Amino acid sequence: MTAFAAAVVVVQLAAAAGIVVFWMTFGRARFDEPWRPPGFAEHERAFPLPDIVAAALLALSAGLEWIAPARARSLALIAAGMLLFLGLLDFNYMRQNDLFAPGHDGRAHTAIVVAILTVAALLLLRHV
Repeated sequence: MTAFAAAVVVVQLAAAAGIVVFWMTFGRARFDEPWRPPGFAEHERAFPLPDIVAAALLALSAGLEWIAPARARSLALIAAGMLLFLGLLDFNYMRQNDLFAPGHDGRAHTAIVVAILTVAALLLLRHV
């Protein structure tokens, strides 16, 4: 396994763990800030299932990279597609609702979108 492939595996595992931790702590978040768009909490509640599926695919494909790289490739590409879709959806929603603004938790929202799209890009670079 190349150094780049090993680094991608580490990124996959970190991303999977990050997704799980995000949703485990989501219930503690405040949604009463006046700058949040109407229905923000309901919007966010649509994402745990696809995010957890993406996290499972990331973890599974990372593990398979060691024992069955061809199977890892297929799952990694599915995860990349899911992350690309979810990242673009987040980007568009946040842009439309001014959630990248400094007073609207902009740094955190930017970090989430950049992280999701970066993992997707790394998976595509590694497996296409």
